[in-house]
Amino acid sequence: MIQAKRAATIDDLYRVEEKAELVNGEIVIMSPTSVGHGRKSSKIYISLLEYEQRTGQGCAVPDNVGFIVDLPNRQSFSPDAAYYFGSINEDEFVDGAPDFAAEVRSPEDFGPTAELALAAKRADYFAAGTKVVWDVDMIREKLVRVYRASCPTEPRIYGPGDIAEAEPAVPGWVMAVAELLK
Repeated sequence: MIQAKRAATIDDLYRVEEKAELVNGEIVIMSPTSVGHGRKSSKIYISLLEYEQRTGQGCAVPDNVGFIVDLPNRQSFSPDAAYYFGSINEDEFVDGAPDFAAEVRSPEDFGPTAELALAAKRADYFAAGTKVVWDVDMIREKLVRVYRASCPTEPRIYGPGDIAEAEPAVPGWVMAVAELLK
C-alpha cells in the first residue's frame, strides 16, 4: 500500500534553515544567490529602509523573510526585498502578503518556462493582496518591470536612465535604476 505524502505546513517552514517557500503543500528550497543578485536585492532593501526611516510608516523587509498567505496553491512568499504596512511580530513570519515585493532575476530566470513561473508567482502575489511587484532584470535587459494589481499583465518598464517607483504600494518611494547597475 502506497502511503500519501503529508502536506508540509507553516510549522515545517519555520524549521527550514535556508530560504524557502511553501507552495502546493511542499517546501520549495530556493538556491543560494550570486553576489550580484544579493547586492541588487540589498540595494532595494536599503532604499526601502531609508524610506521607512524618513516617513516613519511601514516596514522595509530584506531577503529571506517569510510572508504567510492563504491561497489554494501557495502558503508563503519570500521576496528578495519587500515593504509591508501591517503590524508585525519580529519573531515570526509576516502574517499576510507584502504591499510591495521585488523579485531579482537570477541567470536561471530566463526562457519560456521561467517566464511562465514568474508570471504565475506574480499572479499569486496579486491574489494574496500585494499591490506592486518589481521584476528586476539586471542581467540581460538591465531594466525594472513594475507590475500592479490594477493592471497585472502590462508592466511599466524602467531602464538605466529612469527612476522606478512602486505606486500605490509605497507612496512617494523611488529608486534610480542606474543604482542597481553599480
